[in-house]
Amino acid sequence: MLQAFTAERYNLRSDIWPRAGIMQNLYDQAKQCLTLAAPADKVAFTAEAAGLWNAGQLIWTEGEPPELLNDPGRLDKPAVVMPRDLPKRKPKSEEGRAALIHSLAHIELTAINLAWDTIYRYRDMPKEYYDDWVKCANEEAGHFILLRDRLREMGYDYGSFPVHNELWKMAVTTADDLMDRMGIVHRAFEARALDVVPKTLQRFEHLNDRTMVKALTIICNDEVGHVSSGTRWFHYRCAQRQLDPDTTFFMLLEKYMKKPLSGPFNHDVRLQSGFSENELRYLEENAKQR
Repeated sequence: MLQAFTAERYNLRSDIWPRAGIMQNLYDQAKQCLTLAAPADKVAFTAEAAGLWNAGQLIWTEGEPPELLNDPGRLDKPAVVMPRDLPKRKPKSEEGRAALIHSLAHIELTAINLAWDTIYRYRDMPKEYYDDWVKCANEEAGHFILLRDRLREMGYDYGSFPVHNELWKMAVTTADDLMDRMGIVHRAFEARALDVVPKTLQRFEHLNDRTMVKALTIICNDEVGHVSSGTRWFHYRCAQRQLDPDTTFFMLLEKYMKKPLSGPFNHDVRLQSGFSENELRYLEENAKQR
C-alpha cells in the first residue's frame, strides 16, 4: 500500500532519502525518521526504510548506543495544548468532522514516532521484535496519509487544529523499561483504538463518508496487529523476569494511570489482540468504580 507514497509525490528532500549503500543500519534509519520534522518526509522515509529492512539491507546486531531522544522532530504547527484546552469537536459540522479527522491523524503521526523510538531505544532484542515495529511504523505512515489526504479534500491540512501530546508524554515516562512501555503505551493507550475507532467508523457511515469508512476500516484491522505486538513483547519481557503478565499489567495500570481506563471495551477484538479474560474482567470491574 505504501509504495504509492513516494518521495516525488511529497517532494522529499534528496539529502535525507535512504539509498543503497548509505546508512545501512536499522538504528540510524530509526533515528533519522524520529528526528525528521516534516510529516511528508517522515512518512516517505518510513516507507523506504521499511523497504530496505524487508529486503534484508539493514543490519540490526550492531550500532552506536542510543542517544536520549525524548523529543521527535516536529514543525511549529499544529499547536500543542493541554487536553482541556482543545475545542469541542462536533461531527455534525464540516469543521467538526475535520477536527476529528485531524485528531486521528495526529495520533497516527505520533504512532510512527513511537514505533521508530521503540526500535531505536531498545537493543539486543530478537529480529522478530524489529520486524513487528518496522511493520507497525510503515502501517501507521499509511494511516496518516489516508487521513491527511481526506483533510486536504475538505480544505484543511495537518496543522489546521491544535493537538495534545499525552500519548508521547507517556512514552517518555515509560521509556526506561521496555516492559512498562509495551504494557502501558500499547496495551492501555493504543488499545483504546480497539474500542473507539469502530464507533467512529459508524459515525462516518451514517454521514455517508465512504473515504473515511475505507480509511478507518484499514486502521481498525491494522490496530489489532499493533496491539498484538505490544502484547507479544510485554509477555516476552514478563517471561524473562518470571512475572505473571496479568498481575504485572494490573500493577502497571495502578502505577502509571491516574484513573481506571474507561469502558466500554471491545472484548472480541481485545481477545484477538492478546488480552486475557482475566484482564478484561479487571478492566470492566475498575471502569464501573469510576
